[in-house]
Amino acid sequence: MLPVQHSTIIREEALRLGFMHCGFSKADFLEEEAPRLEQWLSQQYQGKMSYMERWFDKRLDPRLLVPGAKSVVSVLLNYFPDRELEGSPRISKYAYGRDYHFVIKEKLKELMESIRTRIGNVEGRAFVDSAPVLDRAWAKRAGLGWIGKSSNLIHPKAGSFFFIAELIIDLETEPDAPMKDYCGTCTRCIDACPTQAIVAPQVVDGSRCISYFTIELKEQLPAGFENKFGDWMFGCDVCQDVCPWNRFSSNTVEKDFQINPALENKNAADWIEMTEEVFGKFFRESPLQRPGLEAIKRNVRFISPPGEMQQE
Repeated sequence: MLPVQHSTIIREEALRLGFMHCGFSKADFLEEEAPRLEQWLSQQYQGKMSYMERWFDKRLDPRLLVPGAKSVVSVLLNYFPDRELEGSPRISKYAYGRDYHFVIKEKLKELMESIRTRIGNVEGRAFVDSAPVLDRAWAKRAGLGWIGKSSNLIHPKAGSFFFIAELIIDLETEPDAPMKDYCGTCTRCIDACPTQAIVAPQVVDGSRCISYFTIELKEQLPAGFENKFGDWMFGCDVCQDVCPWNRFSSNTVEKDFQINPALENKNAADWIEMTEEVFGKFFRESPLQRPGLEAIKRNVRFISPPGEMQQE
């Protein structure tokens, strides 16, 4: 069987499993990204995310993660909701439903099984934002979009509200051609960022990003950023919401990404008064588990006037 046939089969199976797009690239060293990553780290843009400093070589060469790797299979999974949650505080759209790590890992496991059934003995690993893999770089190489000025991957027919994941396998596939950058002179994402975290086109100072503050930072929120978070309690979608390409976003059909009913009509007081027992019951497999309830309460206190945290 030829590499192009391998690609055809894998793409068919990926689309059958609900992935919106699937692309292929050769598993080799990311030469173009190496100096960019080094410079990004040297500027301390990772903030307190020390895990970004580890496994530098593995981030750039998938063959160090999967011995014998020949191909990187990149997939996109749409999470754009059919409506936004109403009220305040606000939550990033990707966290409306079940944690994507669970959803995508299950799909990638099934995809790997399908590949072995249709092609034969293939070895590899699945990656869902849980190992040193530069997801966007591989998706770009696989022709699934370009890196926008916000540093998000943008697909011309799907916008940017999707998850990226990979299979790194020891099977030769037919690589896809990279896509042209269509951002042009638009700077809406840079202009709209509430904390000026987009310091240059395609360069985000992670230590200034609202998503970093509300999800990754474990300590007190910096005083200098009061009144800059808007009403974002968890994550931030501003740079994506203003992107013209997201007019092409379509509603997800993935049931696990439908809005968790427990998120409906929650105000600041509801979050402040929530117990760990209630949080664990309704958000057991939610992305909100990453920061945890105490950090969420910290975020709510930071963005909410005292009166909003009192029961009416």
